[in-house]
Amino acid sequence: QVQFVESGGGLVQPGGSLRLSCVASGFTLDYYAIGWFRQAPGKGREGVSCISTSESSTYYTDSVKGRFTISRDNAKNTVYLQMTSLKPEDTAVYYCAAAAGGDVCYRGMHEYDYWGQGTQVTVSS
Repeated sequence: QVQFVESGGGLVQPGGSLRLSCVASGFTLDYYAIGWFRQAPGKGREGVSCISTSESSTYYTDSVKGRFTISRDNAKNTVYLQMTSLKPEDTAVYYCAAAAGGDVCYRGMHEYDYWGQGTQVTVSS
């Protein structure tokens, strides 16, 4: 059974940090590009970051550049999103996703095959 299970969300004060994790089971992450998306209340889902299979290519949306870092540990079949200097506007449900294909960073939601269940991140004082 294919699963992509997220963890690490929670409530944090502005300026704080969180690390989100996604553990894959039923498939091997080595052959998948990874994306992180988020959906804030009343808004559509947006791409936050992505990383290619070899880690040679990464992408960050402008609002998180310099604050978020995407990484992967294929040996653990796990991907991460390290978030620092969090702002109230980062509040959203965060989703990880995996896309089979070449060594590229996919930015479109439709290109992803497997999705995590989402984890809530709330930035508030």
